[in-house]
Amino acid sequence: MRATAKATAAAARSSAKSSAKTKPTAKPTTKPESRLAMVRRARKINRELAELYPYAHPELDFRNPFELLVATVLSAQTTDLRVNQTTPALFAAYPTPEDMAAAVPEEMEELIRPTGFFRAKTKSLIGLSVALRDNFGGEVPGRLADLVTLPGVGRKTANVVLGNAFGVPGITVDTHFGRLVRRWKWTEQEDPEKVEAEIATIFPKSEWTMLSHRVVFHGRRICHARKPACGACPIAPLCPAYGEGETDPEKARKLLKYEMGGQPGQRLSPPADYPGKPAPALGAG
Repeated sequence: MRATAKATAAAARSSAKSSAKTKPTAKPTTKPESRLAMVRRARKINRELAELYPYAHPELDFRNPFELLVATVLSAQTTDLRVNQTTPALFAAYPTPEDMAAAVPEEMEELIRPTGFFRAKTKSLIGLSVALRDNFGGEVPGRLADLVTLPGVGRKTANVVLGNAFGVPGITVDTHFGRLVRRWKWTEQEDPEKVEAEIATIFPKSEWTMLSHRVVFHGRRICHARKPACGACPIAPLCPAYGEGETDPEKARKLLKYEMGGQPGQRLSPPADYPGKPAPALGAG
């Protein structure tokens, strides 16, 4: 009996050691997303954003192509709100390219000082105004190839002007747009021109301008750079980066900005269908 018990115990120990050495079964790896699946997901995100922001629009105040061109140049390294608070006095002083081309630099610098980098921006604005006056009859051209010849105007600025002043489709790759399309795994590119080229292959040309507005709106209101409001994001089920930000719904709602958070937007003169509050004038709050 004792021999039998010892044998049974030894067999049990041997079995336990053998089981301990056996590696656990590895979890199945997630299958990489195919190009087709990514395109379908990207287009679904665009449709969801269209429902979320049916009023998406350029967040710079402007009344004509020249004002939009100038405002976009001024928007570098500052907020659209600060530009919108600055341009009323600027356009009152220089309403046309001819007027701006003849501006005294020091006087213009004082008007645009709130936007930052005012000396470099003054040089660009006077330079592009001279070019408009001398090369384009005082009119903003409606072709990308012409726009990018103007001082201080690159593809991003040109696409803003073409899409919103001339109705020519364009993808505007600003910091918000680039950040979100990488977060959503639509591209891995960092260079704005390469980002533009890749995104252009995902969406039909007719969607380019509004896609740009929707993505930028989402980046400014919900999908922030440092702390995305994941728990309040309607497209969370489609987002591969879900969880990078706050996932608690109540805490996430407190992170929402502009009209989503019940606060003023960036435009002093927003479109009629904008559901938020107009921004205050410079010095008004």
